[in-house]
Amino acid sequence: MMKTGTTKTDTQTVARIALVGDRSPHVKSHTRVPGLLDALAERDGLVLDAYWIPTGDAQAPGAVDGFDAVWVLPGSPYRSEAGALAAIRSARERGIPFLGTCGGFQHALLEYARDVCGLVDIAHAENDPDADDLLIAPLACSLVGHEGAVRLTPGSLAESVLGAERTQERYHCSYGPDSRHLDTLRAHGLRFTGEDEEGQVRIAELPGHPFFLATLFQPELYGDGTRPHPIVRALAAAAVAHAAAAAGRGPVRPDHPDTA
Repeated sequence: MMKTGTTKTDTQTVARIALVGDRSPHVKSHTRVPGLLDALAERDGLVLDAYWIPTGDAQAPGAVDGFDAVWVLPGSPYRSEAGALAAIRSARERGIPFLGTCGGFQHALLEYARDVCGLVDIAHAENDPDADDLLIAPLACSLVGHEGAVRLTPGSLAESVLGAERTQERYHCSYGPDSRHLDTLRAHGLRFTGEDEEGQVRIAELPGHPFFLATLFQPELYGDGTRPHPIVRALAAAAVAHAAAAAGRGPVRPDHPDTA
């Protein structure tokens, strides 16, 4: 586990966030994180004490215990699929604010399919290309370097965070969900609240959870990194609210972080 630091003052609520992924200087989203942490603190007063947890370490029991948020970042194939899934399951079951982007989105769906829907043999093509039953399959057209529109479901968490029913987002992936199993995930409570122009799922969220959002696109690639994407800011706000509540300072609305 490696700490990624940022600045804070003694009066600010500081949230601990687990950045789950196999950190690499060759993954652009990873190199964006330090700047995003600084921008969240300086622009929004949202201070995150961030730690990188390799997927191999994330498999250990209690690996994300004590954190106020879990962000499963891109960079798949992960060294440990089991570790990524364990971190997601812990965040989901324990009500820890969660964000999964790109590979994190794919594995959030995989974890839900296996652990909630009972589809124990379902697989990710990048990890198990010869599997008989794929939930995450190669896209018909790669989205590496692609930018496209996403339509958001009215009344969803995604729409409330973005403040619009349409957004333009950046991708860097070659895998996405196979539509055959999406109705099963829906029937078990997962909600798909963002689609591209062709109707392909791009956002998932979990109603009833304090903050559980997963996107196939990469909000960390938004702009030049000096103004965090609304989704990244919303995760940070949810983390600060979680930290404040855990410290006995009472619940804090994520859109009004406690900086007193």
